[in-house]
Amino acid sequence: MFLDPDAAKGTPSRDVLLVSVIITISLSVTIVLCGICQWCQRKLGKRYKNSLETVGTPDSSRCRSEKKAIKLPVGGKVVNTTPVPGQTQHEEIDHKTEPRSSVSDLVNSLTSEMLMLSPGSEDDEGHDSSSRENLGRIQFSVGYNFQESTLTVKILKAQELPAKDFSGTSDPFVKIYLLPDKKHKLETKVKRKNLNPHWNETFLFEGFPYEKVVQRVLYLQVLDYDRFSRNDPIGEVSIPLNKVDLTQMQTFWKDLKPCSDGSGSRGELLLSLCYNPSANSIVVNIIKARNLKAMDIGGTSDPYVKVWLMYKDKRVEKKKTVVMKRCLNPVFNESFIFDIPTEKLRETTIIITVMDKDKLSRNDVIGKIYLSWKSGPGEVKHWKDMIAHPRQAVAQWHQLKA
Repeated sequence: MFLDPDAAKGTPSRDVLLVSVIITISLSVTIVLCGICQWCQRKLGKRYKNSLETVGTPDSSRCRSEKKAIKLPVGGKVVNTTPVPGQTQHEEIDHKTEPRSSVSDLVNSLTSEMLMLSPGSEDDEGHDSSSRENLGRIQFSVGYNFQESTLTVKILKAQELPAKDFSGTSDPFVKIYLLPDKKHKLETKVKRKNLNPHWNETFLFEGFPYEKVVQRVLYLQVLDYDRFSRNDPIGEVSIPLNKVDLTQMQTFWKDLKPCSDGSGSRGELLLSLCYNPSANSIVVNIIKARNLKAMDIGGTSDPYVKVWLMYKDKRVEKKKTVVMKRCLNPVFNESFIFDIPTEKLRETTIIITVMDKDKLSRNDVIGKIYLSWKSGPGEVKHWKDMIAHPRQAVAQWHQLKA
């Protein structure tokens, strides 16, 4: 048998050496290729990062405050978009929204807001001035009978009254006073759903000496009658009778003006609210009032307070305090409990009315307060404080409103 002399001596064969050489070369080539790939990856990654910073593609790891100018690709072109003045640099730009207004548009909008608050327009509290909407006008006649010492006032008609009801109309009527006496008033009939009502009603003030008549002011107030809530004032007209020739009946057309009774002149009421969520109740404590408006000729009033619980504009329950005789700064200290389920709280309104008690005529309203989620700023604050502090009596002063 023929034997390889190298194999017989225990040395590797040629095939084994050849395989070893091939493996060594392959490993070397692999290592070199891996090194080249890592180097290329580093170079490409750096170049890609630079391209992102140039184009401005959103990067979650960086804040936009690091960029002084943002370049966005639009239609194949690079547009340099600098932040709008007044825009915080941390704001994200939403490409789906409309572009921001220019500086000139911003100035124009601010100018228009200033014009809205300038004299002759409506201010931020909703009080109307000279450019307010038309309140309509009223026609009436006035004259004096010297033989019978009687002042005659005829309420004829009104035109172009504003709509006060949701149905787009009003239910107007007229109150007649001879100021400064507001204790004795006369009223016309209510004209249902009519913005151009005709009354043709005559009213007599008998036993008035002429010397006293010329010291009075004829005051007409047009109101919208509401069966379930307070009557809404539409407008007023006042004429000093010493400026009118009363020897014969004279007819006037007068534009209605906003009612001049301000909320500040009617006084203030201190009350507290306490909400108990476990008992589903609200305790209303009428504490005291100050600087109430005098409703009687003697310069005083006989005030008491009515509290109405309303749910979705419907009257649910009424309670009232005792009458305080001849007092403009009464102290009541009376509490009333109303059951109000939590789920009905947002649709609930508490109406508090300070009244002047009259024995011979209808009781006069001194002022009102509406407490709910959707009242005025002061009322809403009191309501929210009540909710935020359950089982605690939260007290607050409120200005009475006409």
